[in-house]
Amino acid sequence: MAVFIPHDTVDRDDAAAFAGRVARWDPSGPVRLRADGESVRMFATTPFDALVSRTVAGRLEPRDVTVHAGNLLSGLAVSVRAEVDPGTVVDASWRSQLPPPGGWIRVDDIPAQLLADLADQGVTQARDNPGPAGGASTSLLDSEVLNVTGAGMNVSVPLRMLFALSGMGFAPTDPGEQVRVSATDSWVRIDARFGAVLRRRHSLLPLLM
Repeated sequence: MAVFIPHDTVDRDDAAAFAGRVARWDPSGPVRLRADGESVRMFATTPFDALVSRTVAGRLEPRDVTVHAGNLLSGLAVSVRAEVDPGTVVDASWRSQLPPPGGWIRVDDIPAQLLADLADQGVTQARDNPGPAGGASTSLLDSEVLNVTGAGMNVSVPLRMLFALSGMGFAPTDPGEQVRVSATDSWVRIDARFGAVLRRRHSLLPLLM
């Protein structure tokens, strides 16, 4: 049995919000919890082939477990005890590679409103030109809607990452709100106020001057 102990009610509410967003897509969707010092990092897959993540203060035993999003949400939202039962451990259901904990290079900060506008445009395109299954086509999701340069790097951001960011409610569009784009040699990451979206990418391309 796993035990998750959020540090306080704010951390508990943050973890519940994350689990709730994931559960809207699939209550059985896997959420991976990993202890990192005095924090717990939460990772989840999305329908857009991008990972989402959020970190809250707290403790976890054992230190690396995978549970269902719906069970985690129930444990956080229903129980009044400090120690939360996140549900049955289903480690075998996690099949995605996790991003590295370090080695990230900050490329640039982008207005959150810009990403929201690009996501809205993508929704309109998906509605006007649906794919075979009726939703956004693979080619639309893979389209590179933003190119970010900085720190000698050139990073492309596909639409599927913006859909994941919007779907999780990670980036409010308050005036002046910024999100950070970072990268390693094989991953790209968007950090917003309420969480991050991550996805594997091709080798980092140098910025030609």
